[in-house]
Amino acid sequence: MADVFNAVGRRKTSVARVRLLPGAGEITVNTKPMAEFFSRETLRGIVRQPLELTNQMGKFNVIANVDGGGESGQAGAVRHGISRALVISDASLRGVLKKAGLLTRDPRMKERKKYGQKGARKRFQFSKR
Repeated sequence: MADVFNAVGRRKTSVARVRLLPGAGEITVNTKPMAEFFSRETLRGIVRQPLELTNQMGKFNVIANVDGGGESGQAGAVRHGISRALVISDASLRGVLKKAGLLTRDPRMKERKKYGQKGARKRFQFSKR
């Protein structure tokens, strides 16, 4: 069971638990094939990015369990999880992934709404008189 690599990836409010198993390169997200789970090709590309960058595309099967957030955040969380799991599987890949910025947890979050106002930044119209 040493050839199974687990990692957690996060983005916005999404959390992805990722398992990397030796295999033909199938990516499953929440028990569905990736093509079925992510509707846009750009999101599928985001998920594949760490595998393509490290030339590991056909070597691992990816099983991801993702929760919270929207489609874009979930894709980013899965990408982060895959990147972390790849580093656990082979430490020599760290440099390539770090240079591409795939090991950094993206800190950008939605700003909270402030009380007495319309939104996070929007204010009610100011009237002098």
